[in-house]
Amino acid sequence: MDTNPPSPTPAAPPAPPASSAPPAPSAPAAGEDKTVAIIAYLTLFGFIAAVVIHSNKKTALGAYHLRQALGLLLGGIALSMIGWIPILGWLVLIVGMIFFFVLWVIGLINAINGQAKPVPLLGPLFQQWFGTTFD
Repeated sequence: MDTNPPSPTPAAPPAPPASSAPPAPSAPAAGEDKTVAIIAYLTLFGFIAAVVIHSNKKTALGAYHLRQALGLLLGGIALSMIGWIPILGWLVLIVGMIFFFVLWVIGLINAINGQAKPVPLLGPLFQQWFGTTFD
């Protein structure tokens, strides 16, 4: 008589832990979409280049950030005209340029992250004013 218990069957190997890293974009359109969004914020020449690239292949994220960048560009131009007013205009210009620089950085970060988030305060207005531009 055998007093040894039967050997247990081997258990299945444990499942590998789930990766917390986001999956890499598989479609080349996602990279092009982000490229247009990022380039739109890089100077006037970058904005023009982004418009040309976007005209060849239109994407929602590219159009969104083109509208945001256009609003920041036009706002910066309008703000620079206030700088012609002595003293008070100079103060408004300095504060306004700091404000627009912060908005520009936020817009650029959103473009780099591939997010369609408006810049604070003015972003929703830019989307409303330039609603179908670049579509």
